[in-house]
Amino acid sequence: MTVHVLVDMLFYTGTRGGTETYAREIIKRMPEAFADVRLTALANRAGAERIRGFFPGDVQVVDWVGADRVSWAAGEVLAVNARAKRARVDVIWSPANFAPITRSRAARVTTTHDVTYHTAGGGIGGAVTRITSWLMTRAALTSDAVITGSHAAEEAVTLHMGIAADEITVIPHGTNAPNASEDPWRELAEIGIHPGRPVLLSTGNRLPHKNFEGLLRAVAQLDGPRPLVVIPGSHGKDPLAPLVEKLGLQHDVVLPGWVSSAQLEALFAVAAVYVCPSLTEGFGLPVIDAMRRGCLVLANDVLVLREVGGDVAMYADATSPELFGAAIVRAIHEDGSERRHDGVRRASEYTWERSAAETARLIESTAARNRGPA
Repeated sequence: MTVHVLVDMLFYTGTRGGTETYAREIIKRMPEAFADVRLTALANRAGAERIRGFFPGDVQVVDWVGADRVSWAAGEVLAVNARAKRARVDVIWSPANFAPITRSRAARVTTTHDVTYHTAGGGIGGAVTRITSWLMTRAALTSDAVITGSHAAEEAVTLHMGIAADEITVIPHGTNAPNASEDPWRELAEIGIHPGRPVLLSTGNRLPHKNFEGLLRAVAQLDGPRPLVVIPGSHGKDPLAPLVEKLGLQHDVVLPGWVSSAQLEALFAVAAVYVCPSLTEGFGLPVIDAMRRGCLVLANDVLVLREVGGDVAMYADATSPELFGAAIVRAIHEDGSERRHDGVRRASEYTWERSAAETARLIESTAARNRGPA
């Protein structure tokens, strides 16, 4: 029997990083992952054209939802269930934390990536943070099934949202094989990065839980020649720039903004070490992406990053500039050939095909339970 899935893409703008990568990579593989599926996307006006570039089905647009989080949240509350009812879908899959906050005729599956807004404040005002965390909790509580990417995230969702563990399915994310250019330095010259110094790469948005401040403070207290620290991932004026200047790191840090896929691959190719100083994550996708590309990885010593990086990555306390700085120096000078080999092997076990297949099975079983006996 055909399963009609409404994929809730109201969040998608093409500029939101890991959550969009997760949704996009699974969605592209859904036609093969399901026995028989019909896919419909619900998009905002800002991201609709980008979604049409990869979505294997019809794309419907909610014209009054834009790229901002306020209209996105309003769309989840007011538009998704109504559109699902009109389209007579079997399941609504919301892959980005937000979802409708009331039950509907259709079954609902929600991916809850993390509890950042419950624990770290999300880096924005208190009232918005409280509203966001409440909406995320309501979305998860009113769903028929919840997906998260790691066992550490599962424990956090249970603790902070009150979702029973048996209602959560852990489905790890995947990674793609590298597609680096034959001359990565030529690719990077366009953004002012040239050979001559070890490159320390870190990526992500600028929310405080990413802890780029901790990384910069660790680098600032290093004696002797410093590595070149490259931190892409910002749009417009980078909020890290004032701290870089305050710490006197203008010649040691490059903030290239939002880079192309080819430039990111080139950065992975030349990096001496990939650094993940994050205080909390739902999964830690960049750690796996870096390992898949043969990078040494140094991560903050937290449970979720140990779950993903295993005994291949190196760990240190990223809240201590002295300890993390010393770990950076050790990582740069380590031979690392065995870690690189083991990292590629470990990361290769995480595939988007597996993620898509397990997501499809959960959606199908949730739809079947919602239909009841044949």
